[in-house]
Amino acid sequence: MNTNVNLEAAVGVLAFLGTAFVLGLAALVILHALKTRKHARARKIGLAAMTGLGLYLALLLTFSFVSRERVLAFGEEKHFCEIDCHLAYSLTNIRKTKTLGAAPDEKGAGGIFYVVTIRTRFDETTISTTRGNGLLTPNSRVVTVLDGQGNSYDVSIDGQRALDASAGSGTPLTTALRPGESYTTELVFDLPPDIKNPELLMREGEFVTHFIIGHENSFWHKKTKFRLEA
Repeated sequence: MNTNVNLEAAVGVLAFLGTAFVLGLAALVILHALKTRKHARARKIGLAAMTGLGLYLALLLTFSFVSRERVLAFGEEKHFCEIDCHLAYSLTNIRKTKTLGAAPDEKGAGGIFYVVTIRTRFDETTISTTRGNGLLTPNSRVVTVLDGQGNSYDVSIDGQRALDASAGSGTPLTTALRPGESYTTELVFDLPPDIKNPELLMREGEFVTHFIIGHENSFWHKKTKFRLEA
């Protein structure tokens, strides 16, 4: 299974929350020790806190350095771990066009529009036995296209508006769904006509994920991407 983590999501989140709690508690103890002029205690607690933080950062970097870059072929799924369940994403269609929309609101691409269809599926085989059939609202998603030269391209605002106004772009990526349900979303990218090795990267948008052990957003962690060309 291709996932956005290389450590069990629940373990990574609990490690982050536990470390944050311990560091916060240590800060309070240090402040109290300094206020009561117990400097030796403050130094000991400070040293212990720094040691714990150092261990956490070492684990964070270790999981990043042992991670592997993956580029998925058309139709292969990337699973996003949502603590007790997975959302699976795959590319189901890619089309290229110079224009989008209908006159008088037709928009032309600076290069060429790539209209990418993304399927979101709530994998019902990954839910815990106690979760039930409740709705799951996906975390925020950031979707970009990367090329072989290291350039990054965001969703084209003009192209997306033209698509939405004419044919529609399907269901937004943040739409809630139940186990077993799925939907598709179309995103538009304005890419150079001579782009080399374009790859689509979908990742979580929450800033805190940069500090979770094993998460692909963490520092120097390798990514799982989708190939846009054969």
